[in-house]
Amino acid sequence: MRRFYHDLRLKSGGPVLAVMISALSLGGGAADAAANVPFLAHQAVYDLSLLKSRGSSAIDRARGRILYNFSGSACEGYTSEFRQVSELDNGEGKTILSDLRSTSWEDADGKSYRFKIDTRMNSGEPTDVDGVAERVGDHVTVKLKRPTVKTLTLDGSTVFPTEQIRRIIAAAREGKSLLELSVYDGSDTGEKVYNTLTVIGKAIDGGQASGSPDPATSSDKMKSLTRWPVTVSYFDRDAKANSGEQTPVYAMSFELFENGVSRKLVLDYNDFVIAGAMEKLEVKSTKPCK
Repeated sequence: MRRFYHDLRLKSGGPVLAVMISALSLGGGAADAAANVPFLAHQAVYDLSLLKSRGSSAIDRARGRILYNFSGSACEGYTSEFRQVSELDNGEGKTILSDLRSTSWEDADGKSYRFKIDTRMNSGEPTDVDGVAERVGDHVTVKLKRPTVKTLTLDGSTVFPTEQIRRIIAAAREGKSLLELSVYDGSDTGEKVYNTLTVIGKAIDGGQASGSPDPATSSDKMKSLTRWPVTVSYFDRDAKANSGEQTPVYAMSFELFENGVSRKLVLDYNDFVIAGAMEKLEVKSTKPCK
């Protein structure tokens, strides 16, 4: 589910990814296999808490919630609604409140992507991003309405969030452990493309006991489904590594079900790590394609 997420360190450029919305240049067996993935229309709620803090910018406490709605089908495209509210406390009386809202629509072939993102920090003015991306020939054209009117041209290998998740599932089914993709989700000022590296772990068969059960593992709709432990690292495509390997600006780990639902979230912002435990899962009905 791209996966869409905001960088809580108040640094611009954090991917809005929709873990749950996230998924992937077209061609080859992976794309063909991915086309058959039956995404589940659902609403999920995740409770956020501080898992660990590291470095000089110590975070003493964190709490928040993610509300995620995913709907649509292969014939009408996929709609995602995402809201993340987070509160960070450094233990010295300074609190940061972040409120991120995002809505998007992506067609089933990964050729068109519409998005609106609203970000507010504390009581400041909201930052809006609004635009549409279209795959045309061997490139992707992005037309932004906000924050500024602008047209961008991206490499044709760039994928959108739902296509990203679809390709991750296809790769997992084929037994692959690594997947590299360039992903565009409209985050930052709408001008960022992230290079991503996905590491896929060993499949967890349906019915296998979970050490931390939640509504996904206890759902009759989900019990028999295979899932995979996945870690997606996001790299700034425009940044140049001074020496050695480039450090990701953000990484996200989760267990991904073959129908696109995600559980057991871990959001790594380098300075601190947030855990997201699924509190609620509601399966929604979907109109069959004619």
